[in-house]
Amino acid sequence: MPIGILDVGSYVPPTVVDNHRISLWTGKPADWVTERTGVLERRYADPGTTTSDLAVPAVRDVLDRLDDQQRQRLAALIVATSTPDVPQPATAAILQHKLGLQGLAAFDVNAVCSGFLYGLAVAEGMLATRRHGSYAILAAADMFSTIMDRSDRRTVSLFGDGAGAVLLGEVPDGYGIQAIRLVANGELHHYVGVEAGGTRTPLDDRARSAGEHLFRMDGRAVRDYALSVLDKLTGEVLEECGLRLEDIGRFVLHQANTRLIETFADRAGIDRAKVVFTAPRLGNTVAASIPLTLQAAQEERPFERGERVLLAAVGGGMTAGAAVLTWY
Repeated sequence: MPIGILDVGSYVPPTVVDNHRISLWTGKPADWVTERTGVLERRYADPGTTTSDLAVPAVRDVLDRLDDQQRQRLAALIVATSTPDVPQPATAAILQHKLGLQGLAAFDVNAVCSGFLYGLAVAEGMLATRRHGSYAILAAADMFSTIMDRSDRRTVSLFGDGAGAVLLGEVPDGYGIQAIRLVANGELHHYVGVEAGGTRTPLDDRARSAGEHLFRMDGRAVRDYALSVLDKLTGEVLEECGLRLEDIGRFVLHQANTRLIETFADRAGIDRAKVVFTAPRLGNTVAASIPLTLQAAQEERPFERGERVLLAAVGGGMTAGAAVLTWY
């Protein structure tokens, strides 16, 4: 039987950072931020919060709707993140402890903004073998507020904190994940990243003074890559399913920024009315953006059984992914 999304949960921290605040940090007018990015506000976690702290309420939102038998049949807790609590162990192990989930596999996936789709493919593979259990929880959480250079208008205007989670399990034939494509272009890994903190560049006083512990991005290069790879991967997953753009009920895309999504939709010939936007009020929440946007779409207008949904994302690495699923 195919694997599908059975439930969605989400959480964003309460502190709102609007474009007036971004203007104060960067010296750029608030109108400049709005016009260039289409992001009006984003959320920041309070100091002392960890990524696993953000993920706890998102996952509990899903767990609270499971009965005891379903909990016992959980196969894995997968966390997609590029801002882990600590270099090791996996944030998923820490989250497992906080949730009181014992015994099941728990591990992280890091494909930056594509992490949710990479995790989706891993979870589908685990459940399809029927060797581990009947359900998996895929959480995605990131706290880019902790690695922002607040004077860099190109990045601080875009990113916010948040977490989302989905429950995955078997669904009847004809539903669930119909196709999924993943890609990485490692030769372009220098487009985005944090230089210091790994084995290549230690996080010492020199690195901190040089700002190498903060996130950097070549925005123009990322934009060009995103528009190209999204067009390619969406075409491939649609072709695999024998579908056209017109057959998709809603498009849930990684919320890189509002303007990029609008440009992609227009170039691809996608009706903007079918595209779900959370970037204007949440910004780019990295791996969390797809499940957060799924939840927003569900709240605005619940998915109908049989509705086809296309998911797509681009992330650091450079990585990208796309999937088509039929809602159950």
